[in-house]
Amino acid sequence: MKTVFVLNGPNLNMLGKREPSIYGVQTLDDIACDCRKAGVELGLEIDFRQSNHEGDLVTWIQEAGEKAAGVVLNAGAYTHTSIAIHDAVRAVAPVPVVEVHLSNIHAREPFRHASRVAPHAIGMICGFGPLGYRLALQALAARL
Repeated sequence: MKTVFVLNGPNLNMLGKREPSIYGVQTLDDIACDCRKAGVELGLEIDFRQSNHEGDLVTWIQEAGEKAAGVVLNAGAYTHTSIAIHDAVRAVAPVPVVEVHLSNIHAREPFRHASRVAPHAIGMICGFGPLGYRLALQALAARL
C-alpha cells in the first residue's frame, strides 16, 4: 500500500473554533478521519500530521521524499510566505505534491493570492472546504 503524507500548517489545529464562516465547523481530527476513510477506499495509507512550526513542515516534506508516494499539503499561511517550504517541495520532486486550502485563497485578501508552493505542486485545490482533502487524495491516487 502506498503511503501519502497529509501535512497541515499553522492554525489548522484551531479548525472548528477559528472563523467557522471561512473554515467551517469540522475539526482537524474530523478531516483526518475523512482522509483515512478516503485512503482505505483509494488503497492509500494516510500519515496525517499538523504543526504550527515551519521547520517541522520542511522536515516532514523531506521525509516524504524518502518514505511517501505523494503529499497533500495545506501549508496554511506559510503557503504565501515560506521559501523554505517552496524549496522543500521542489527538492523532493518527483514525489507529487497536491496543494490544498479550505477557503478559496483567490477570493480573499490579495496577499493570499500568491502561493510559494504552487510552482512545484502538481495541482492546487481550494475553496471546497474539507472536501478538498478528499479531492486531493483522489488526484494523487489517479497520478500514482
